[in-house]
Parts: sequence; structure tokens; C-alpha cells
Amino acid sequence: MKRVMEVIIILLFFLLQSTLFQHIAFAGIVPNLMIIITSGCGYMNGKTDGMIAGFLSGLLLDIFYGDVIGFNALLFLYIGYANGYANRYFFPDDIKLPLVFVSLSDVVYLTVTYIVRFLLRARFDIGFYFLNVILPELVYTFIVALLLLMPIIYLNRRRRVFGKYGE
Repeated sequence: MKRVMEVIIILLFFLLQSTLFQHIAFAGIVPNLMIIITSGCGYMNGKTDGMIAGFLSGLLLDIFYGDVIGFNALLFLYIGYANGYANRYFFPDDIKLPLVFVSLSDVVYLTVTYIVRFLLRARFDIGFYFLNVILPELVYTFIVALLLLMPIIYLNRRRRVFGKYGE
């Protein structure tokens, strides 16, 4: 039941990112909901759940939007794993640390994407990329994470309750 809920939430976030948030994009920038769910699963549930959420999130992005299948899946897998290391510092009432991890994860994702897709092709304008892509997406993802992390933490708390008694 736990894994089914994770898959449903990942699919829901992917649908929101690819439909609703496309219509409320600012200057073509859409918040990265897949980073929010990957970071949240890793931070709240540990390395294994973070890796599973990251792989599924990245695979969805690769299948529907990627040039190469596996790039986002592998990158998100590593991001979920890295966030899973902070599981021991997870407190359900604290939202500051999850926001920091979501922001760091987004910066890492965008930086690695820049390196692989642009820098290796001799496009060295990191300042332009930082000001026009990384910074706006970071701010937009941070604001959306501020709104979505409390419901995610609530669902995680409920899922653990159901996992103890319902399974």
C-alpha cells in the first residue's frame, strides 16, 4: 500500500507539472514538482524511498520530455538517495529543512543539466543560464514547495499510521 501511494502521488505531481503548471508558467519557467516529491520522499522516508521516487520521477520526465532515456532517471535517483541521508534529521513539524533540501536539489539538478547539455557543447554563458533559468526556477520551486510540503508531510504521517495498523 505504501508503494502504491507513492506511485499515485508521483503520477499526480507529474500530471500537475505537465498540465496545470504549464499554464501558470512565468516567462516559460515551471516549478519542478518532481524535485519536490523526490526530495520530500528521500528526506521523510530514507534513501530507498528517495531512490525509488527519484527514479520513477526521472523516468517519467525522460519518457515524455527527454532526449535520452535514463539521464533524468539517474540524476533524480542520486538526488533522492542524497536526500535520504538527511532522514535522521526529519521532524514533521519543521518545514525549514525540507525547503533547504528542495532548493539544494533543484540547484544540483539544474547545474548538472547545464553541464551535460550546454557546457559540454561549448556554450559557456553560465551567467545567462543562472539568471534566466536557474534563479527563476529555484524561486518558483521554492514558493510552490512552501505550499505543497505541509500536505506532503501530512500524507506521509497518515500513510505511516495506516502502514502500522492497516497492512
